[in-house]
Amino acid sequence: MQEKQLFEYAVIRVVPCVEREEFINAGVVVYCAAQNFLQAVVGLNEERFLSLSTELDIDEVQKRLKAFVQIAAGVKEGGTIATLPIASRFRWLTATRSTIVQTSAVHPGLCTDAKETLMKLYEQLVV
Repeated sequence: MQEKQLFEYAVIRVVPCVEREEFINAGVVVYCAAQNFLQAVVGLNEERFLSLSTELDIDEVQKRLKAFVQIAAGVKEGGTIATLPIASRFRWLTATRSTIVQTSAVHPGLCTDAKETLMKLYEQLVV
């Protein structure tokens, strides 16, 4: 049996109107230092999004969500933040912000396979 390791995760949310504090879960980001793992998965339910806001540009929101994936992956398309060490990228992604794309509080857990855990969380919390 594999040993379980500590991981941290946050739900990525789209908040069409920050003042109303209504949001749609649109992704998950998982960080596991022991497995040198940081990855985000996103998927915006456009119908739900449009039920909360018809004023926002959905393509722009999709670009912002894609940036989370790129920064987590550490690819050059993610810009300067994507070049930071893995732990710093996770902390930057999960920092508190008052913008359209935000994250929940960071939650801990134990896992044997961080990628599998990411996909389970995505299915449970977003899909």
